[in-house]
Amino acid sequence: MMKNNLISTAILSVSLIGCKIETSILAPEPSPVTSVSFASFNVSFAVDNDQSDNFERWVEFMNIPEKKQQKLIAAWLENTATPADHLLAERIIQIRNIAAIIQKNRPDVLFLSEFNNDGVGQNMAALEGFQKNYLGVSQSMNSVDGGAMLEPIQYPFVQNYATNTGLDPKLNLSHASSPSFNPDDAYGFGFYHGQYAFALMSKFEIDTQNTRTFQTFLRKDLPEAVNPTVNQCTKPLPDGLSCGDPWFTGDNWNKVRLSSKNHVDAPIFIPTNKGIKTIHALLSHPTPPAFDSFSDNNKYRNSDEITFWDHYVSGESFFYDDKGGTGGFKGESFVIMGDLNADPAFGTATVPFFNGIQTLTNNPKLNLDLSQSNALFTPVSQGAMKEANPKRHPHPETRTSTFGSRVDYALASADLSLIKTGVYWQAENQIGRLLFNDPRVGKRGTDKEVSSDHRFVWSTISVN
Repeated sequence: MMKNNLISTAILSVSLIGCKIETSILAPEPSPVTSVSFASFNVSFAVDNDQSDNFERWVEFMNIPEKKQQKLIAAWLENTATPADHLLAERIIQIRNIAAIIQKNRPDVLFLSEFNNDGVGQNMAALEGFQKNYLGVSQSMNSVDGGAMLEPIQYPFVQNYATNTGLDPKLNLSHASSPSFNPDDAYGFGFYHGQYAFALMSKFEIDTQNTRTFQTFLRKDLPEAVNPTVNQCTKPLPDGLSCGDPWFTGDNWNKVRLSSKNHVDAPIFIPTNKGIKTIHALLSHPTPPAFDSFSDNNKYRNSDEITFWDHYVSGESFFYDDKGGTGGFKGESFVIMGDLNADPAFGTATVPFFNGIQTLTNNPKLNLDLSQSNALFTPVSQGAMKEANPKRHPHPETRTSTFGSRVDYALASADLSLIKTGVYWQAENQIGRLLFNDPRVGKRGTDKEVSSDHRFVWSTISVN
């Protein structure tokens, strides 16, 4: 399900993969720290609605050497690039800008949503290439305009995870009439297995042996899970469906998985002056509560995927993981990280049927000074406050996406003391604005064309 990768000249790799065991000598113990920053960033490396997209293409993008990157960008700036090289240069610009945002903020533990992989989390070529050719190379605060160069950053501990996206269960979950593969029929939406996957990068050791994954946890086994009914009946329904019918047949409902990607509990060893402190990174990327056809399936599923964590951190007993372990959270400290695709104060999640994010952010197991919508440590930014958006958010400064909602989180447990939090979103006339908006790039000069339609969100925690 996973492979640990130590990407550092100072560390020789250690891995346990199936029956293969590699022994090695570890680097010296890291120096004790007094604080740790946890960050969540949906990097938007998945190409929406591109049926030709594949993991191999992303391996290629991530392994373009710096000199070739520079040559392609120079031709792009001079408008002498071929159409294919023009598009490739803009892909490089996006990846570089993402790397610049990470270099600027320098988190200790970083969760990356929409970082495509091979589906099973074994092939590290894209992640290694991103570290070597982008994070490991000084990037600019001014994007292609140069100047204000940033210090490279390295993460010696890196994890890919298996994902349900694009994984074909051979079930007609979308009620499609065609027998050909439909991304809506996958366990999680994706045109190929591994699209929209996620990864974890850390300066501190990830306890891979005790990591728990819940890729195969069934949706029906969440206590309040609902098999949606067909309720959008103003247009012709698929054959065999009538208004009011269950969206999933009884057989399919017994097989569909809860997680659209995966749910992961990854313990991280933090060296402190008092010894090793373990903080669990709880990782997920629920499906958006949108794009429904004839039912509210995605809205229910988004809420269910978030409610999973509400039950889990409360230590409830009904859980089973992919290794056969049972029960909920067994540790003391955690940070829930990810693009949860839901806002407790705005949008779909304010409807009682789909309010998993409201339930979670009110759970007393969380630090409520961070999780609440208008609390002492709620992450905010000037960019979010000043961003034009026709939708009126009750707390616009908390938004983390260009579509107008707070959806990205690094939520600490109640036992952890917060030092500082934030959303990295530069407003007009601030240094770094070109990492978010650049009219020269793509058709719009915003969002995923320049970097991402999500913003980098972080929480710095005291570990004294």
